[in-house]
Amino acid sequence: MLAKRRKTREVTIGSVTIGGDHRIAVQSMCMTHTPDVKATVEQIYRLEEARCDIVRVTVPDKESVAALPEIKKQISIPLVADIHFNYRMALDAMETGAIDKIRINPGNIGDSERFREVIREAKARNIPLRIGVNSGSLEEDLIEKYDGVTPEGLIESAMRQVEILGEEDYHNAVFSLKATDVPFMIESYRGFSEKCDYPVHLGVTEAGPVGTGTIKSSIGIGTLLAMGIGDTIRVSLTADVVEEVKTGFSILRALDLYNDGVNIIACPTCGRIQVDLVKLVAEVEQRVAHIRKSVNVALMGCAVNGPGESREADIGVACGKGSGLLFRNGVVIRKIKEEDIVDVLVAEIEAWEPNQIAEKSAAKPIMLMTNT
Repeated sequence: MLAKRRKTREVTIGSVTIGGDHRIAVQSMCMTHTPDVKATVEQIYRLEEARCDIVRVTVPDKESVAALPEIKKQISIPLVADIHFNYRMALDAMETGAIDKIRINPGNIGDSERFREVIREAKARNIPLRIGVNSGSLEEDLIEKYDGVTPEGLIESAMRQVEILGEEDYHNAVFSLKATDVPFMIESYRGFSEKCDYPVHLGVTEAGPVGTGTIKSSIGIGTLLAMGIGDTIRVSLTADVVEEVKTGFSILRALDLYNDGVNIIACPTCGRIQVDLVKLVAEVEQRVAHIRKSVNVALMGCAVNGPGESREADIGVACGKGSGLLFRNGVVIRKIKEEDIVDVLVAEIEAWEPNQIAEKSAAKPIMLMTNT
């Protein structure tokens, strides 16, 4: 059983509300040069198609600030300005009226008065802030106090910002305490979440390429979600931005925290398989990526677990030698040839409706042909 989800304040970012009882949002960040509006918008369109909830763009200079209104005009999802070093870019970005949230790192913008200026402007415009505390930019006095960069240091740094928010009577904020080390990151978020009720944005920063980055992120983000901690996530990968979103939703699905889309169940390969299962699964996954209905689909390779898994799924194919049995709601519908499996399965998924009742065939049971 997962832990009961931590109750946090609600924060509304454009059309998306996080915290409270709202679903966990999935975010990503453009890798384009922000003043290149065409490239940035095209990348955001791809993220929107992948179901990304919130997108962030870097705003390091005035050219980037100037591009924000045109970007915002062409997209549908909330737009976040990512600010480092120069707090004035946060003020300028908010002034455009094109920003749904500001992401700022107090650890690299200088003294706290600059942070207070950003808070006051955000308060005046009712724009939420994401306050990012990172292990790579922890304040020097906290590094000295804790004899290095530690979870305790990150937690204290975040609590300093909580105190400033309280003094400014502004609470429209989200926090992140990211680190590249997974146990460090888990301990930082856990400790912070015990101290206050601000919503948190989860992520393992600089997680790396798809392989190792997915593993680190799945363990770090997944562990915290299982503890009931987390209101929005980003999987930071050195890869195409769409991979971040896909992986984020996969983590949520694995914990039954998201069910809007096709969930493909497929067995690992082994010597009993007598179809090209890897190819079949890849083709089905690609062709149903756009479908948003909640449906469990089993595509199994042999008779060991194939019939059982296919029977338990909404739709399933249990493969034998060059063919497979098609199941719908636990009932065998018909036998199909290997070359037809993808087309038939995709058609079944597209036509599937919840609580659909399959008619039991009066024909004799169809046996899978295997060599075991």
